[in-house]
Amino acid sequence: MMSKLDEFRLQTREWLNENCPAAMRIPYRSEADLCWGGRNPEFSSEDQKLWLTRMAERGWTVPTWPTEYGGGGLDREHTKILAEEMAHIHARPPLESFGISMLGPALMKFGNEALKQEHLPRIARGEIRWAQGYSEPNAGSDLASLQARATDNGDHYLLNGSKIWTSYGDKGDWMFCIVRTDPEARKHEGISFVLFDMATPGVSTKPIRLISGNSPFTETFFDNVRIEKNQIVGDVNRGWTVAKYLLTHEREMIGGTGLLNAGADSLSSIAVTNMGTAGGALRDPMLRADIARFEIDEMCLGLTVERTRDEVKAGASLGATSSIFKYYGTELNMRRYELLMAIHGSAALDWDGGEESDGRLPKTWLRSKGNSIEGGTSEIQLNIVAKRILGLPG
Repeated sequence: MMSKLDEFRLQTREWLNENCPAAMRIPYRSEADLCWGGRNPEFSSEDQKLWLTRMAERGWTVPTWPTEYGGGGLDREHTKILAEEMAHIHARPPLESFGISMLGPALMKFGNEALKQEHLPRIARGEIRWAQGYSEPNAGSDLASLQARATDNGDHYLLNGSKIWTSYGDKGDWMFCIVRTDPEARKHEGISFVLFDMATPGVSTKPIRLISGNSPFTETFFDNVRIEKNQIVGDVNRGWTVAKYLLTHEREMIGGTGLLNAGADSLSSIAVTNMGTAGGALRDPMLRADIARFEIDEMCLGLTVERTRDEVKAGASLGATSSIFKYYGTELNMRRYELLMAIHGSAALDWDGGEESDGRLPKTWLRSKGNSIEGGTSEIQLNIVAKRILGLPG
């Protein structure tokens, strides 16, 4: 007799085969292939829109979230089966979202019911694209020294100041932001975690051009921006607790860059295709060894992440473990692109694209260097691991 889990696997497999468009079973080549949703979404194809719609209706954009907030209500065993079946057909994630990976978990833990009902279902359906307002020109690794200030103005606050390195700040619909609401309090106190529509008068952004030629980051400026008091997550002046909790999920998300995307070719297969073999092995023995070491490390990270997620779903705290994932995942991603540059040889230097290249690889290689800085530098992550996990003296 088939178990309930086996029945779910069979039903999931059948549903995915019937509902996942063929175009959504091809590894994405660039960020243009990702679906970010939003108030005015830009879909790369009708198939991408259809895939999001079908998965959102089923609650599978956020399968672990409660159904009352637009989720699938799945437990860890069923969620793992869904992930395995999606990987089996190389299905792309239907939605990429800071709302899912960062804000959603924070709202689940600290938000009141009104905030949850207002924002979580729209996140699950991909209707709002969120931006993150954390770093400031003089508050990066020392984030708690932030100075963007929200002044109490009766039934609302007025926000003035700026943020920097706002990922896709020019594309965000709403922002989750940490601001100083009590300038007299000690550094880690007097901070509140607020939400506001980026179409609010007084919000403006300016692109930051990177060495890669892309501009995924912006400076964001606030000039008497109105923030409603019902859009504060958690308690006033206690937002640092919310901010730290969200950072654990951000670091886990960034650490995921070290893992192979669903359906993407492995480094070893790319190397064999581009460089050929001799006696059944890659011609370059040193590169072969480097790729083998990388793929073993990648597999170890994937298994560790999977085990830790199971522990978290069972009630354990992610906590400082996210710093391990953030550090190791970003180091792996940088190693991946160093190896890809070596595999492609001189063609990897083609910046503008030509017969052998579309010019994407060298730009992505340069972009990967930022992984060791964003979301907390590698040095900061190592300090956290040393102090919080290994218990070493300061």
